[in-house]
Amino acid sequence: MKKIKLIAFAIASALTLSTLSSQAQISTPRPSPAGSVSTTVGLTDIEISYFRPQMKGRKIFGEGSDFLVPFGQKWRAGANSGTVITFGDDVKVAGQNVPAGEYLLILTPSASEWEIILYSDKSLGANVNGTEADKITVQTKVATSPLTEAVQTLTYQITDLSENSQNANIQMAWENTAINIPVEVSFDEEIMASIAKNTVVNPGNYAAAARYYYDTDRDMDQALEWINAYLAAGDNNKQFWNIYLKAQILAKKGDKKNAIKTAKQSKELATASPNGDFGYIKKNDELIASLK
Repeated sequence: MKKIKLIAFAIASALTLSTLSSQAQISTPRPSPAGSVSTTVGLTDIEISYFRPQMKGRKIFGEGSDFLVPFGQKWRAGANSGTVITFGDDVKVAGQNVPAGEYLLILTPSASEWEIILYSDKSLGANVNGTEADKITVQTKVATSPLTEAVQTLTYQITDLSENSQNANIQMAWENTAINIPVEVSFDEEIMASIAKNTVVNPGNYAAAARYYYDTDRDMDQALEWINAYLAAGDNNKQFWNIYLKAQILAKKGDKKNAIKTAKQSKELATASPNGDFGYIKKNDELIASLK
């Protein structure tokens, strides 16, 4: 009986020590902490997940074995398991088609341009010399850009978003070097399908449809029909910002007389707005002046 009690006590003690051990972990900073950056380009979500090594006095990119990342050798584009780029929709990278999904980024530096590989099997991780040709989605080269100030910690950004929301750059910067990988997204087909579907379900979408047609230089007659239908509903004819859109559409159609008349109506409503004009008095004045 004593033996059984001793065994039970030993087991209980071991479990207690195990629990205490698991609860008493000491956390320290990682040499290459995890990082991520994401943004929406057009309607496409783009995310970069990576591990961020630091210079720590080392020479990073250059010719020969003295450098951490020698010219001519494939690099996992970060530390640990490498860098993964996720595209929420089909895109183009450096002009090449890339289906939506996750990709391992592999870089090969040189003095003037770097080789870029997007690899479809992210489980490759740090084994960048083990690539298989049928899993390479993009293989191209981009020029380097020198930096005037050293970047101590590897940094990725999604930059240079274009005014039409169709283009951006994935930028890598470390030490004295930056590269920009161009990305192009497409959303026109999706928006056109949404317009066809949702203006039937909810006529309140007519204003958004008219705005898209105006912004993308499509059929101004259709855009005018939609904005008129929207303004005719309820109290929408008091929305000076959408009346201004109508004036813009009329101007693009070449109907200067009615564009000026509509802009004056928008300005009058904006001037009388108790909540402020939000800049529409000036916008209407500028539109009217451009049409005279």
